[in-house]
Parts: sequence; C-alpha cells; structure tokens
Amino acid sequence: MSVRRSPDSGAGQAHPARVYNAWLGGTDHLPADREAAEAAAAANPGIVRAVRANRAFLGRAVRHLVGAGVRQFLDIGTGIPAADNTHEVAQSLAPEARVVYVDNDPVVLAHARPLLASAPEGHTEYLEADARDVGTVLAEAAHTLDLDRPVGLMLVAVLQYLPDADDPYAVTAALLDALPSGSHLVLSHPAADIHADRVAESMRLYNERAAAHGAATPRTHEQVTRFFDGTELLAPGVVALPLHVTASALIVHPGSG
Repeated sequence: MSVRRSPDSGAGQAHPARVYNAWLGGTDHLPADREAAEAAAAANPGIVRAVRANRAFLGRAVRHLVGAGVRQFLDIGTGIPAADNTHEVAQSLAPEARVVYVDNDPVVLAHARPLLASAPEGHTEYLEADARDVGTVLAEAAHTLDLDRPVGLMLVAVLQYLPDADDPYAVTAALLDALPSGSHLVLSHPAADIHADRVAESMRLYNERAAAHGAATPRTHEQVTRFFDGTELLAPGVVALPLHVTASALIVHPGSG
C-alpha cells in the first residue's frame, strides 16, 4: 500500500505520472520530472513516440470495447489526465458509460479530480487505492460499477511498477477472476527484449531519479504474455507498438459469471 503524502511532496524527485505527462507533451510536471524524462529519452530516443503510441492504443482499445457493448471501465494506474482519457473516449461514443479510475498516489488524484468531468448521462469516479489491494479496489469500484456485467479492465503502462516480488501475475489474475464473462483486459507494458540495451539504460537512468516512487521493470514478450493466461486473446495478440513498447491486443475473459 502507498503511504499518504501531500500532493506537493517529493518535488525534488521525479514522479512517474509527471514524467509520463512530460513525455506526452503535457504541462503538469516539475524540473526533476523533465530532467528524468530527458535523461531516459536520451538513452532511448524512441521512448517519447512509444509513450504517445501507447496513448493512442488506449483510445483504440476503449473504442473497440464500446463497439463490443462494454459500458463500464476500471482504469487502474490513472496517471495525470491528458488528451483522450478513458472516460472521454468511452462517453464520446456511449454517454452513459461509467468509469472508475484507480491510483495509489494522491499526486495523481489531486490532478485528476478537477480535470476529469463525466458526461451528464454517465459517471466518473476516483479511487485512491493500490492495485495490489485487489479486495479494496473491487469493493470500492462496486459502488459505481455493476461487477455482474462486463467490465473493461485497463492496465495500461502500469504493471511495470509492480516488481516480481509483488507477483503482478497474481494481482492481474485476481482482478480478472472477479469479472464476469464478456469482460476485457487491455494491457500494455515496456519491453525488455526490443532494443534491450537502450531500454535497460533508459530504465536505469529513470529509476535513479524516481526510485522513491517505484522503480520500473521491463519484461520480455513471453513474460508479458503470461498476464493473459486463462483468457482468449483477440487478434493481433501481444504485439509491439511502434518503438519498443509491448502492448496486448484486447482479450476476452471467459470467466464464469
């Protein structure tokens, strides 16, 4: 679980959400975040385009899910709001869509609450919780979402912040097991086996500057694919986005509900 702190704490150290915001071209970042973003990008020049491709992937995934009839989304690892957030994409197509954003960091939620406004017909909620505390995430999300109906589970560029010691595979499986048949998992993850030297060096430089907020762990294609054990992958499967970010296609969770 995270330790509560004020939204302004840690200003002298890079913060993952603010670094990501810098890569996206946003304005919600501090000098330490920009320095970390620039250092990582110098080691791996494709990272900025990869992050933006990852953002585009999120939008494509949400549009696909809405087209498949999904009207509920559980987005874990919210990040600081940027263009085309999950609820904006979903509610532009289905205004009644309901979205719960989850993050374990009050820095993120302090930015999110005033910026992410729901469509009047739908509902957007914010939950401060740790992805590893699956019971709390699901219990609180159930106040907004009907967990007996299909849910789009969004784990986009977040599982790299769960080290192997925290068993991110068990966390993912526990979340999926709570969702009914017809739910979907959308997941992306930095690759350890595409331009491995560049990725390793950029991660090393990033982790030196942001370790207090959680180091990042890239994983191989095989390791990322393991997150989908027990599910039905949709085409094109687990594929590489442009410039070294590994992302899944959407998958259907067969479930038992």
